Amino acid sequence: MGDAVFIYSDELALFDYGDNHPFKPIRARNTLELCNRYGLLNVNGVRRVSPPQGDPAMLELFHDADLLQQLKRASDGDFDFSMLAVGLGTEDCPVLPGIWEFCLNVLGATKLAVDLVLEGGADRAFNLVGGLHHGERDHAEGFCYINDVGVVLEELLRKGKRVAFVDIDAHHCNGVQSGFYDTDQVLTISLHETGRTLYPGTGWDDEIGEGKGRGFTVNAPLLEKTDDEVYVWTFRQIVPPLLAAYRPDLVIVEAGADTMISDPLTHLRLTSNGYQTVMKDLCAVAPKLVALGGGGYDIFRTAKCWTLGWAAMTGLEPGDDYAGMVGGMMYGADMAGLYDPQILTEGEDKERAWEQARNVVAKLQATVFPILGAAKP
Repeated sequence: MGDAVFIYSDELALFDYGDNHPFKPIRARNTLELCNRYGLLNVNGVRRVSPPQGDPAMLELFHDADLLQQLKRASDGDFDFSMLAVGLGTEDCPVLPGIWEFCLNVLGATKLAVDLVLEGGADRAFNLVGGLHHGERDHAEGFCYINDVGVVLEELLRKGKRVAFVDIDAHHCNGVQSGFYDTDQVLTISLHETGRTLYPGTGWDDEIGEGKGRGFTVNAPLLEKTDDEVYVWTFRQIVPPLLAAYRPDLVIVEAGADTMISDPLTHLRLTSNGYQTVMKDLCAVAPKLVALGGGGYDIFRTAKCWTLGWAAMTGLEPGDDYAGMVGGMMYGADMAGLYDPQILTEGEDKERAWEQARNVVAKLQATVFPILGAAKP
């Protein structure tokens, strides 16, 4: 495994959406602490890098001017009702002092990750506070004031690159999908909780792109209570074959950890073990990989998952020199280790989850696999 870069800054991790808002960038600080504790940072082949602030002009590659102008005003605390038209001042995206600068910091970190991997400075890079995948071209939504993924994808397309965006966040990547629905230069694959039970209510398995992009958008909506077994099986049936057929120059993964059984906003039942399995699978099929943190609202279990994801990206096995000490309980009684006990759904809920997954896989293999020339596993 080649060099891996861990991208982190306090300017990103310590930004505060407010006490009552579920999006907590502090998860990145928690992950940093765990990665240090488990020996995943201060080793050969691994670097920690502080990102620069992003170029405001880059945002214009994806976003409309009115949204950007209103976002600057919101950053100064200057609210008026016209901002609601671009999604600002809502419960999801409140007016926050400094939000413009925070968005530029997120963009700078994501662009740095992409540049390092594409230009040979690393084989893998992880921006923990990236992946604002709900932001649309003309409005903010879903905690996402901008869409850093959309911005860097637009830049990569202008450079003639072929990119695969694989989203394992529990929420569908509506902003990314709508931005690249008609191009064959971006392969978008999303595994997510069905829109029948979770925001944003999009990402159905018949949404496969249009025009030149037909077949290059792939959605696997899964039922609530889907567990590790069903999720990992679905992932393996879809993602590795499509990536092998598409052969992208770069894979960007939205490594959200809100699929966890304890997440307060979602209804899937994954554990950190299933999460690590998927991240290891991605590393095996993606020589050039950029990971973005995405969602995760049980902040301590999210830090565990991101630590295991980072371990997969580095090829290292986590080792805790402080196991059993009082400090091992800093994340709560059930957080003393990175690995969860096996927790599987049973009964009718499991049968329904399997039926949904098999139907989705069969439909995608019948519709998008022939377009991309992908072979069934």
